[in-house]
Amino acid sequence: MPVPEHPKKIRLRLSPEAERYVRRDAPREVRLMASKGALPLPPIELATVLFALMHDPDPEVKSTARESLEGLPAPVCNVVLSGPTHPSVLSHLARAFREDEERLEKIALNEATDDATIAFLAGLPCKQLVDIISNNQTRMLRAHEIVEALGNNPLTGRSVIERILSFLGIDGLPTDDDGEELAPEPTRVSDEEAEAALRAVLGDDMAHYARELVQDSEEEVPIEENTNIFALIQNMTVMQKIKLARMGNKEARGLLVRDRNKLVAMSAVSSPKITLQEVASFAKSRNVSDEVLRVIARNRDWTRDYQVKLGLVGNPKCPLTQALKFVNYLQDRELRGLMRSKDVPTAISTHARRILTRKGKL
Repeated sequence: MPVPEHPKKIRLRLSPEAERYVRRDAPREVRLMASKGALPLPPIELATVLFALMHDPDPEVKSTARESLEGLPAPVCNVVLSGPTHPSVLSHLARAFREDEERLEKIALNEATDDATIAFLAGLPCKQLVDIISNNQTRMLRAHEIVEALGNNPLTGRSVIERILSFLGIDGLPTDDDGEELAPEPTRVSDEEAEAALRAVLGDDMAHYARELVQDSEEEVPIEENTNIFALIQNMTVMQKIKLARMGNKEARGLLVRDRNKLVAMSAVSSPKITLQEVASFAKSRNVSDEVLRVIARNRDWTRDYQVKLGLVGNPKCPLTQALKFVNYLQDRELRGLMRSKDVPTAISTHARRILTRKGKL
């Protein structure tokens, strides 16, 4: 039966016995009695009746039904959350129980839950939900809003990011036998192949910009002045950004590495087209996330470069344990600068002073 007062029409399937409680021509006393939840119905059908009555024109019926649905006894509620319940009912309960991690996990694991609700759950501050949702490759491939929500969630860690990118067919940074990260293999993809791959994901509206987004500018243009590319990126979906981060030019990477979505930023810093000069620029940038800086700091190939080490040490956003180990490799001039700097953590300036003292340079 239809529930017409919901923002979009929802069709609920009820047995004739259950439907008689929610018909608009049913007596108010019947609807009010039903809204209290004391009905001889199976758990899922009971929840569906209460959800339908939540949209009743009578305010008392509506509010009573909401209270009853959200207050179902635990054994009944668990059946509803885990069974073939209507997606709209699960969507409502996901929001009603947003503080109840145990119940939210049941909704996240339920195949009947729709992708929009999973995307909502993916954005909540719950590590277990992030792990559950990020393991569902099928959902992520068909619903990019889930990928976007996971990438924006502060609790989405490095291992989860790597898993998601792998599901999306994107390799992360290679590692050596000891598990240390290495610089990505230089790309063997031509501009023409990259342009074709990018064109395939940009869609008809933006496909004609593919060449501009793939080929590097002949002149060095500051990131802040790349207004055309910036405007294009603003209108892209997270999947388009991820693809551009991998296949695009230096200007695009310079913007995307600063994206608040960690999946986009990680795709940019692990692009096979990235250069050491770009890495050194990212290392000193205060507009990139600490996760990007952590990736750079853990990369054995990149941190052999003096400018990369210097950028990381002088960047207050670089994780302290990573930055401290590179102070030992800096020259006296930079150590003196760090010692006097008010822009770095105290531990960095103290360590720089300690090294200079040990060398007898103070």
